[in-house]
Amino acid sequence: MIASVLLASAAAIAVLMIVTWLVSLLVRDASIVDIIWGAGFVVVAITAAAVGDGFDDRRYLLLALVGAWGVRLSSYLAWRNLGHGEDYRYVAMREKHGDRFWLVSLYQVFLLQGALMWVVSLPVQLSATADAPASFGLLAYLGIAVWTVGLLFESVGDAQLTAFKAKPENKGRVMAGGLWRYTRHPNYFGDFCVWWGVFLIAAETVPGRFGIIGPIVMSTLLIRVSGVAMLEKTIGKRRPGYADYIERTSAFFPRPPKHLPGDP
Repeated sequence: MIASVLLASAAAIAVLMIVTWLVSLLVRDASIVDIIWGAGFVVVAITAAAVGDGFDDRRYLLLALVGAWGVRLSSYLAWRNLGHGEDYRYVAMREKHGDRFWLVSLYQVFLLQGALMWVVSLPVQLSATADAPASFGLLAYLGIAVWTVGLLFESVGDAQLTAFKAKPENKGRVMAGGLWRYTRHPNYFGDFCVWWGVFLIAAETVPGRFGIIGPIVMSTLLIRVSGVAMLEKTIGKRRPGYADYIERTSAFFPRPPKHLPGDP
């Protein structure tokens, strides 16, 4: 049954990402892959719940949690990104690869993200095959709490940043209020908590414990690869006060801001 869930999830992801790639060729915008990222995990959770034959309540709980996170993320990114042109990262790739971009984007953007999606969602897939325990324990309730913290950080952080950017007087300024006062990336920290929370729920099952690679990969992406590290390569050039913000504010894990020499 484990093999059936893993293969079904892989097939669902492959279909989703190839169809999204074909659409991206039609609209000449590879950025739509970012919108599909959250929705792809919902597809995996639906597939695992449908194909898996493990404890029903756990399968449906994880479907509900992943579904809420994925729908919110995809809806927010669609609202924020659609109509604003292709993201600069994909524009740079398009210029670099020229006429070959259509093919390069298939495996370097769409299939790669699909593979990462499959790995990160392993706790959901593996735990869907486990009959025991047929109840929730302390670890599951801890996982729900961690997931809740993550969703709040992500959704509240996004809402606060949107409200900040909506004011013309804030153009070019650094958002340093609300949750952004305690971490420079509350949305990434939220993703981190969501997927460690999902893993904790899955880890009450023996197969689910092997899915620990999922939150580890997500954490690495968020902190070292495509999240904090990538964004902060250029943001200092676009935000004059960002160097001071870095000195005061934690990069990832929330903490009170530092007091610097000269502060009142």
